Amino acid sequence: MFTVFDDRLDAFARRTLSDHRRFDAGGWQPEELAAHQLGALRETLRYVVKRSPFYAELLGSLDESALAELDFDSFAELPFTTKDDLRGRLLDVLSKPVHEGWVFYETTGTTGRATPCPRDNIDSLVNNMALSVCYDHVFRTHGENHVIGVMGPNELHSTGDTFGDVCRNLGHAHAKMWPHSPVVGFERALEVVREIGITGVFCTPNVAMSMAKEAVHAGLEPKDLGIRFFMFTGELATPGLLRNIGEVWGATAYNCLYASQEASILGAVHGDGRLRTVPLNVHYELIDPATGRPVPRQANGDRQGELVVTHLYQGSKPLVRYRTGDLVRLSPAVGGGDYPSEVLLPLGRVRDVIDLNGRQVTAYELESVILSRLGGALDYQLVIDRIEDTDVLTVEAETRGNAPLSARNVEELKRAALDSWGCPLEITYGQLGGVTTTGAMVSWKAARVHDRRTAPDAERQTALAMAGRRRGR
Repeated sequence: MFTVFDDRLDAFARRTLSDHRRFDAGGWQPEELAAHQLGALRETLRYVVKRSPFYAELLGSLDESALAELDFDSFAELPFTTKDDLRGRLLDVLSKPVHEGWVFYETTGTTGRATPCPRDNIDSLVNNMALSVCYDHVFRTHGENHVIGVMGPNELHSTGDTFGDVCRNLGHAHAKMWPHSPVVGFERALEVVREIGITGVFCTPNVAMSMAKEAVHAGLEPKDLGIRFFMFTGELATPGLLRNIGEVWGATAYNCLYASQEASILGAVHGDGRLRTVPLNVHYELIDPATGRPVPRQANGDRQGELVVTHLYQGSKPLVRYRTGDLVRLSPAVGGGDYPSEVLLPLGRVRDVIDLNGRQVTAYELESVILSRLGGALDYQLVIDRIEDTDVLTVEAETRGNAPLSARNVEELKRAALDSWGCPLEITYGQLGGVTTTGAMVSWKAARVHDRRTAPDAERQTALAMAGRRRGR
């Protein structure tokens, strides 16, 4: 609605929607997309050097002559922007003063100093337009007359505004209700689900798990509550996790978003259930995290490495060659009329890679092996010990009434852990503490892995403290 007060924004919004719909329909040719990206890279560089004190120092040598000669190879030689840069320079990274935006967000500050993440109307239009076009396919798969629950933080955070705006764009009602808020809580959130007929939910995987546990505790069957689909964000979501939560709720679970407060929307789920890149908005690079050099394509066309992104739109805080610290795999777009951008698979943070008996194991691999054989569990945590020079795993599972998993699943899990990582494995049952609820606010590893081979690091201590505060409420 705000665009009707500004003719320039109104025209920009209509043009952006047209571009994304045409891309969605396969109307962009590769040459056109490459030209769009290169032109937008030049414009972003010109914009940040002129407006951002940080980038004026970092990239100040780029004059019009250099920009005119810029190609993708020379762009890849520019310096990176790092998380330490964002934490150290704060408002200097911005290309607009805060008062020229429409809303101010910041990172949570749980894993380092909170950094400013304001948005202007360009930021929100570009990002929410991409989500709206992609999510429309998912919503239509699950019928009509949707009422969507948005179960994420709202204070200084973009979750509620973003997903609320997308629901409004697509003609669906929504209710913002953050179960960890003292104003709402899990009991009231469940009541709202039942009272107004929530059909879909945006939340983290652990909120869905916690809601299921709350329902069972209240004598309710999650499958009877009428939720048709979950749209997960904020945490690692492997196929096993999606399948397990979907089975508990009798719903379809999607990994709907890959994003961060700093970098905004980097991937969105499409109708085929897979995350896709958003190449009209973002330029993607994959590098070796140790060397910083580009990773080569594999024989099947896949690339895997640390994701580096550059914004192709000029809003409050465009980032240039920003090292996300995340490992991802990018696979070529498939044929058959699907969304024509690469498939994006988040594998976990670079710093969350775990050494198990000399093998470097990503968060995605670890959770995939475990959760593909943990059907029926409401929650889990992984404990790592070192016994007689061998890394040993214990999966602590929370099930209904502490009912054991099937003997077949247990044996398959033990065999998989031994074959994959040389780790003997045991399973125990019981109620897990609140630390498993902290993945989105701290990290997957801090929430899910209790590594007793070393003393708890700062992130694990933060997760434990946050869990204690949540129990206290």
